[in-house]
Amino acid sequence: MRSLACITCGPAYEKIDQVRRITNFSTGEIGAVLAGAFARAGCEVLCFRSEAATYPAPDGVEVRPFSTNESLAAALRALPQTPDIVLHAAALCDFVLESIEGAEPAGKLSSRAGAIRLTLKPAKKILPEMRGWFPLAKIIGWKYELDGVRAQAITRAENQIRSSKSDACVVNGSAYGTGFGLLLGSGVIEHFPDKETLAARLVNFLP
Repeated sequence: MRSLACITCGPAYEKIDQVRRITNFSTGEIGAVLAGAFARAGCEVLCFRSEAATYPAPDGVEVRPFSTNESLAAALRALPQTPDIVLHAAALCDFVLESIEGAEPAGKLSSRAGAIRLTLKPAKKILPEMRGWFPLAKIIGWKYELDGVRAQAITRAENQIRSSKSDACVVNGSAYGTGFGLLLGSGVIEHFPDKETLAARLVNFLP
């Protein structure tokens, strides 16, 4: 039986009203690169790709759409087969809408009412739940860091591994610098100049 690689990618969103949403700039490109690398390695690949992703969907693999954090969590929980590896590269929402002040609930909030105040609350994290869902899988998380310097970005990746009981964390963003860091559970950090070389390394996590 072929190994099953489960990849999440692209930006989640949370609704404000029926026409507006909170989201981020993720394109879903890394998911397509990862899917291609694992497919070429002979894996069965299941790619959970955001409906809002703008980068073309990967070819030759099964692609399932998701929208919100919770819709992705529900789809993962419903998997009939435990994946051998999970690469959680989706850019999920860190905040969800708690309340709106200054406007009545409506399908489309009207600007004619003047200023409104949105109160956001932290969203529930999915990565820490995955070890319970997939106890035997290799689980790789992501940290995209903009503030601080490389050492601080790596520390945040270490904290993610510790809190989520994942096997490794990919860290990138301006705080890390150019390229990608792969922090292993052992504390070793490996550097890769681009998505393609990172994806080739991650294939080695397969059992």
